[in-house]
Amino acid sequence: ANAGTATGFGQSMTPMFAVRRTSGQTVTDNSFTKIQFATEDIDTDSAFDNSSNYRFTVPSGKAGKYLFSFNVAVASNTGVSNAQQLFVALYKNGTSFIQNFFDGRNNAYGDTFSGSASFILDCSASDYFEIYAKFNDGGSGNGGNVQSGAASFSGVRLLAS
Repeated sequence: ANAGTATGFGQSMTPMFAVRRTSGQTVTDNSFTKIQFATEDIDTDSAFDNSSNYRFTVPSGKAGKYLFSFNVAVASNTGVSNAQQLFVALYKNGTSFIQNFFDGRNNAYGDTFSGSASFILDCSASDYFEIYAKFNDGGSGNGGNVQSGAASFSGVRLLAS
């Protein structure tokens, strides 16, 4: 109940989306690769393209503050056991906006590196968001593989503008 000057009562927290990978995906060594989230669990406004661009686009009239979260797990494809690193980036409008780094020094072939993060961002209509990963395998050039069922991306509008 609103007993004063508070606003926003009854606001729907949409759009909302939750997507994931159900199969592996190769991540090129030392080069950012877009994660192709093809399985939608939630997409209230049909704002996530899960078939060609693999991105969320803020619908017209739905600007505001959004909470985005991601998790990506990549296994190494190499026998090199030093300097393996996973970088995961949230891209906004085609440019790396926020990038996280996960270090895995002295890990062996097949080890899995996992990175996750959450962010609250101001978003305008038509802004679009994607997740990219880069795996530095320590010099062999073999890259890594996103693990089946171990990558997800979600977002929800918290407040309207």
